[in-house]
Amino acid sequence: MLELSTPVKFVRRVGERVAVELAKRGVETVEDLLYHLPFRYEDRLNPLPISALKAGTMSSVIGEVRGTALLHTRNMPLFEMTVGQGLSTIKCMWFRGTYLKDKFQVGQMVALYGKLEASRSTAGKFKMIQPQFELLPMGMATGEDAEFSMLEVGRIVPVYESLGGTTAWGAKLGSKWLRRVLWSIFEELAAGVSLANPSSGANSVLPTLRDGAVKDGAPSPFVAGEQETLPHAMLRRLKLPARLEALKAVHFPEAGTPMVDLMAATTSGHRRLIFEEFFYLELGLELKRRRMRERAGTAFVTNEKVREAIKQVLPFHPTKAQKRVLGEIVADMRESRPMRRLLQGDVGSGKTIVAMQAALVAIENGYQTAMMAPTEILATQHYLSARKLLADVVSPRTGRPYRVTLLTGSLDETRKREARGRIYRGESDLAIGTHALIEDKVDFANLGLVIVDEQHRFGVQQRFRLMKKDDALDPDVLVMTATPIPRTLAMTLYGDLDASVIDELPPGRTPIVTRRTTEERAADVWEFVRKQVGLGRQAYLVYPVIEGAKDDQPELDFAQDEDREQGSGDGDQAEAEASVRLGEKTAGKVAKKAAAKGAKGRKPGKAEELFPKAKLRSATEMHDALKMGELAGLRLGLMHGRMSADDKEVTMARFKRGEIDVLIATTVIEVGVDVPNASVMVIEHAERFGLAQMHQLRGRVGRGAAKSYCILMTGGKVSEQAEARLEAMVRTQNGFELAELDLTQRGPGEFFGTRQAGLPEFRVANLIRDRAMLEMAKAEAARFAREPDPAVSRMEMDAVWERLKQQWQRRYGLMEA
Repeated sequence: MLELSTPVKFVRRVGERVAVELAKRGVETVEDLLYHLPFRYEDRLNPLPISALKAGTMSSVIGEVRGTALLHTRNMPLFEMTVGQGLSTIKCMWFRGTYLKDKFQVGQMVALYGKLEASRSTAGKFKMIQPQFELLPMGMATGEDAEFSMLEVGRIVPVYESLGGTTAWGAKLGSKWLRRVLWSIFEELAAGVSLANPSSGANSVLPTLRDGAVKDGAPSPFVAGEQETLPHAMLRRLKLPARLEALKAVHFPEAGTPMVDLMAATTSGHRRLIFEEFFYLELGLELKRRRMRERAGTAFVTNEKVREAIKQVLPFHPTKAQKRVLGEIVADMRESRPMRRLLQGDVGSGKTIVAMQAALVAIENGYQTAMMAPTEILATQHYLSARKLLADVVSPRTGRPYRVTLLTGSLDETRKREARGRIYRGESDLAIGTHALIEDKVDFANLGLVIVDEQHRFGVQQRFRLMKKDDALDPDVLVMTATPIPRTLAMTLYGDLDASVIDELPPGRTPIVTRRTTEERAADVWEFVRKQVGLGRQAYLVYPVIEGAKDDQPELDFAQDEDREQGSGDGDQAEAEASVRLGEKTAGKVAKKAAAKGAKGRKPGKAEELFPKAKLRSATEMHDALKMGELAGLRLGLMHGRMSADDKEVTMARFKRGEIDVLIATTVIEVGVDVPNASVMVIEHAERFGLAQMHQLRGRVGRGAAKSYCILMTGGKVSEQAEARLEAMVRTQNGFELAELDLTQRGPGEFFGTRQAGLPEFRVANLIRDRAMLEMAKAEAARFAREPDPAVSRMEMDAVWERLKQQWQRRYGLMEA
């Protein structure tokens, strides 16, 4: 009998060979297969006539094949097909479509999905470039085609991302195959439940619940055993359906289900699956918080000597927000349980000074502090800032200056060994470094506090390793991020941490004037830079690449796929449109594959001739060009990620001393650079940068008393998304507002520029779309963990905790950290 835990190889139409490939995609059991949900739906019960369609929209069309032709153009083969509905027709085109020449037969019915475009040659006619298609069963179909014809036509039909990838049988594991396999699974599961519950009747296994809720009274046959994952009382209270009812409703919606609800994932079935996913995530995080409170940590004291030490490094006028946040941190450090706190603040809000004050609390109690930064330049910046801050400060406890050590990967072995020795012998009060701090060779004498800066650039495991450097007691952990984090991400990625927010800028910080312009007005920009330098100010010029036109610099955070949006003719657009059905992950592969084709020396195609890509200006080229041209006579400096740590440090030191007027750089200066005299930030090709990066770069100026400026210069065509980013930058300097837009545009997985190792990957839920469900799941998880619900049986409670234990690592990829 088929069960949810049954290996997928035992499912009809799967078998051993296909199961091996499915396992590579995370599909190992029947349950995994059921959670491979449709990413869109087609209404084949009430299809729209061609005459009702509108150009520029993504549309579904069902029609009859009227004719096909394989054309050999100068650049590539082109396959054309005409599809008709009565007197109306639509032309479909596939570039490099030789593989389709024997695919279609005249008279065959076909379902198409793609972007509808107005025909250039015939008024009132439409065309589709590179649409996805599905052949529909014909009237004389036999065998499986006849058996499953009711899944392909006359209903709302689910469309899936292919599970076959690039395998030999990849094309066969598409929507049609998945519909048949999934329908068979539901039938077998229903038969199994009927055998186990003879009184229920075969037809009552998947009851139709118009309000979507588990009814009062007798539970559904699925609210038992492995079939159900949430307590029946909870489902009834929240008006959510049982799990398999929800899954079947999502895979095979009933006639009458609103298409808008299906596409927005707001049907009762979708809501139940989304809630379940969020509930187990938040329940796990709640359990982590509770277990953390039970661990043994260090209860730091805040006596007169500690207060005296803090006063020595306090800024002249700390903001109310800084005072409040420091109070929250110190209150945590006094507790005997280890602190786990997230410190957020916008650019220039004074997070680092608060972190240094927390470090002094630990040091004055006789403990060491470790501060980890993601890059050498940021670690070095923290090291230099700490030395400057503590230069004239004497520890009230020891009567000697504080000892600060830098440990980074680029140090030679002798200096590394010396640094490790000082840390091990307790001769270093504050150790600042990069990933080098978490190497096995590094041992602390008495680690009491861990400060992790720019936390989003580290994986959870790296934070965990640093926390475990001292085996005696868990050190306190303060996580800092200069990238404001939207609430939904804070509830997931940092859900086990208490949060503090510095929501006030220090006095004296003047608003930065932000303007946008085009490269056609570059001469005006360079003249403005000259005037600012003439007034005694300094400027940054930031470029997206180091040299040439290659987007391969590790410090870059390009907006996703902007090059495809900025000038794709029919051919390129076709591949981009075709990737819509593949989902985000596969779409990326399609883009890379298309780029690889173009790199093999072939002649530029029609799209490239009509819409040549704008050449990216690079830091090295513009440094040389401006030095001999528009900025001749000024002292120019160059800094990028391929320079050695020593060279970068020398360049930054010269810029700080005023020996460089204009620093030309890549985004290596994005964080940690503090030069109060710099008043101008020019970002070239601003359309290529993400919001978070532009906001961070803008934060490098405005740190002194002089009025500061940020100039966003664009080159070439600007996409719709890039327009939204640029307008937001001009409109506001609120980092939290910009972070929300950034999250909406890029999605949670890419919000931080690279996929965060600690961010769970959801099968159903979407952090942007489903914020309300996340809030509800968080509240329900806290309630479930806090107090037993008398309406929930002990068996159901134990089942929830057991599922959490099984799923925590496998599903969410989270560890104890």
